[in-house]
Amino acid sequence: MSAREAFDGLRRHISGEEVDGLWAEDVVVETPFAPPGSPRRVEGRERFLAFARAGRAALPARLEMGEATVHDTADPGTIIVEYELGAVLPGTGERVSASFIGVLRVRDGRIVWWREYQDVLRVAAATGRLPGLLASLSAA
Repeated sequence: MSAREAFDGLRRHISGEEVDGLWAEDVVVETPFAPPGSPRRVEGRERFLAFARAGRAALPARLEMGEATVHDTADPGTIIVEYELGAVLPGTGERVSASFIGVLRVRDGRIVWWREYQDVLRVAAATGRLPGLLASLSAA
């Protein structure tokens, strides 16, 4: 699986589909701008998948990835992607979205490293967590 093919699998994973063979056993997932209380680094497939399942279960809506721009790098196993995640909030029907940038690396056809930069404020506002995020920042 190429890096672009792996990103297509990641797209399906984000929307809630279990994608067999996507993640390497020793995958490292990093979110350098994660809000307080969330890990900035998760190592290992099982730990990451458990973290992702819990995060998805806590969301009030199903995520949908919009159009993505994929940038190739000098390393054919590494790409940089720009994308928007959106959702329609239950109850209100309001459509919300946030911008993301990710760096994806594959080895032997599996994702070994995923680093995601999030618009943390928009995500917190869209999920109703902005007051808690601001309180945690002012307490720090």
